[in-house]
Amino acid sequence: MGLCASMQFHRSLIVLCLLVCLMQSVSGNLMYYLINLLYKVMANSYSQINIHCVFAVKGRENIITSNFRDELYRYMSGILKNDGVFPLSIGGWKDHVHVFFELKPDLKISDLMRNLKAISSKWINDNRFVSGKFQWQEGYGAFSYSRSQRDAVIKYIIKQEEHHKGRTFREEYLDLLKKFEVEYKEEYVFEFYE
Repeated sequence: MGLCASMQFHRSLIVLCLLVCLMQSVSGNLMYYLINLLYKVMANSYSQINIHCVFAVKGRENIITSNFRDELYRYMSGILKNDGVFPLSIGGWKDHVHVFFELKPDLKISDLMRNLKAISSKWINDNRFVSGKFQWQEGYGAFSYSRSQRDAVIKYIIKQEEHHKGRTFREEYLDLLKKFEVEYKEEYVFEFYE
């Protein structure tokens, strides 16, 4: 008997037991046990949620320089893994970061970003990569992609340095908001340093 047939058999058996219990006025404890057992043999939930988040440094003095940029991305990857998230690509440029990851359905993007920004800024400060206190700006942009778009997004993030030779972060970010039809107010987007 295959796995699907076996699960169907077990479900049918549990449903039959529940019906007998109802007809015989069996105690609630046994029925509760059977209902929980029924949920255990039901199919699992599956998802494929790809999220691309973008956030920016706070203050011109907090530029992400090449002397620690790659190390920062590796560190951020570790933070995401510790949060139970699979990082697909992390990159960016001097004033912002792109983070692309598979999101588990039981996690909230806002919690992940708050944690990622807090831990990474502490790491930057502990290692004294910038003079003064490093901070990220409040907020982030979050955009979803299908699995078929993943390779293009990964390549886009990897080539950030190349993209920003002729395009500012402001242009890039506002284009993302427009592409995804996100309504925004100019005064509530990031502070840009051009």
